[in-house]
Amino acid sequence: MNGIINVLKPPGMTSFDVVAYLRRILNTKKIGHAGTLDPAAAGVLPICAGNATKSIEYIMDMEKTYRAELTLGVSTDTQDSFGQIIESHKIDVSADRIAKIINCFVGEIEQIPPMFSALRVGGKRLYEMAREGKVIERKPRKIFINSINIINIKDNKVLVDIICSKGTYIRTLCSDIGDALGCGGHMSFLIRKKTGIFEIDSSYTLEDITEAVEYDKIYDILIPTDKVFKSFDDIFLNSDDGKRFRNGNYIDLNNQVIDNASSFKYDCNVDIICNIGTILKVYDDKKHFIGLGEIINIDGRCFIKPKKMFN
Repeated sequence: MNGIINVLKPPGMTSFDVVAYLRRILNTKKIGHAGTLDPAAAGVLPICAGNATKSIEYIMDMEKTYRAELTLGVSTDTQDSFGQIIESHKIDVSADRIAKIINCFVGEIEQIPPMFSALRVGGKRLYEMAREGKVIERKPRKIFINSINIINIKDNKVLVDIICSKGTYIRTLCSDIGDALGCGGHMSFLIRKKTGIFEIDSSYTLEDITEAVEYDKIYDILIPTDKVFKSFDDIFLNSDDGKRFRNGNYIDLNNQVIDNASSFKYDCNVDIICNIGTILKVYDDKKHFIGLGEIINIDGRCFIKPKKMFN
């Protein structure tokens, strides 16, 4: 089985729990998720099976969209509603002030990962050390917040939609906004609405997937791996070059483009194809997805070299 399932992760399960469940019902060992969600959070969790696991790094790099609730006035040690309260403050902040401070977090910012996270330091998870009562120094990391759209403000609750880069901790963002407002805060609700091409409206519950397996319809919901790379142009190699590319050989595009254009089809013009550094989706003559190729220049000639194979 090769492909991706757009899973709607339920609250109360870890991302690893979801993978373990699907590994069992799909009867496959090669499976993994593309981006951890906190146990209490729900939402889009792409699960990759078979050769599609090679696409995990690309999916994790994709932009994420979240809906989160920030509760002001209460800070916790986990930065969410499941931790111990460490500070409480009265709320005396106007909606305009909240909006102004939130806007300060849009763009490139630095964020210190929380102690209660799955990051490894010295081979050990941070949350494991946090449970032992340890607090270690964490280096700030640069992230990018594309937008924070305020949906509603009621009492001490602020509901927002956030579009951000990979590596963003929404818990930490909520906590930092609360600190900037001078009253503290924590994340009291989180749902991931989108990861790249994977949207919550087209996701499947574990019950949906279990039923699909029982009725032999799992391939109806399995997304082909090449869909992840829809932003890349396509190139279709002839039979011989398809075999050569599969074996790791570079393919000379000059002869194909100039002398043998009918031997393959491409969705972009010659100038784009010969743009050094361009990444293309590579298919064989039967339109089977082989992998990703990168355009390089050798002695003034354009070649496509294998970058990531999905044979």
